[in-house]
Amino acid sequence: MSGVRFGLVIVGDEILSGKREDKHLLSVIGLLRARGLQLHWAHYAGDDRDELTALYARTFASGDVVFSCGGIGSTPDDHTRQAAAAALGVGLALHPEAEALIAARCADMAREGRGSADMTTAENRQRLTMGEFPVGASVIPNSFNRIPGFSIRGHWFVPGFPVMAWPMIEWALDTHYRAVFGSGVVAERSLLVFETPESALVPLMQDIEQRFAGVRAFSLPSVGDGSDGRIARRHVELGVKGPADRIDAAYEALRAGIVALRAEFSA
Repeated sequence: MSGVRFGLVIVGDEILSGKREDKHLLSVIGLLRARGLQLHWAHYAGDDRDELTALYARTFASGDVVFSCGGIGSTPDDHTRQAAAAALGVGLALHPEAEALIAARCADMAREGRGSADMTTAENRQRLTMGEFPVGASVIPNSFNRIPGFSIRGHWFVPGFPVMAWPMIEWALDTHYRAVFGSGVVAERSLLVFETPESALVPLMQDIEQRFAGVRAFSLPSVGDGSDGRIARRHVELGVKGPADRIDAAYEALRAGIVALRAEFSA
């Protein structure tokens, strides 16, 4: 399982319109980082079934592990379950374990005076559609309200609600990916280079990447207005990231290159 790449899909028109602010990206980065892993890519998508189907077709083909947040409910604007099935070329079917969990949730609600435990009512039959998953899927337990998510082909589909989604993602990581914990640890070192255009730094960055296998050079320019929380002066954060056993040597080579350019810098 070495070399696993992790991706994130965040679904919802409300995110793209700004009606709700996305909180999943930073949280998932944190959940992975706490386990020595890293997020390789993220994609925002609206509630459009055709676009979601095309997106999931690509992500299934990639072989990446993908967490998808949102769109697995039972209202007309929820398309994730159907799109995932279409991307795989399979149908939807009521999962027996999901059916039992949803029925248990309805019974809980009935005891609280909210609705009926009779699963033949129109309302509860609608709730059961949340357990219709692509054929071949497995359930993801939901400790918040029992309504499960589903997983299939390395993809983990969870609700858009953070209080549900994040524990479900943690469960998936701790249950299925413990073997790769620590494999995504990336070391990083950088310095600030002042009053020097990025274009002048490109040859040095290319040289570093050629000399140190697996190390990537990066640059983050600032116009010097102080908005990045750093020095209010035009500068570039120039650095290297990669395997911990190579990063110090790469950094020293980077530093030596800046000295050779006679550029002002601060470590």
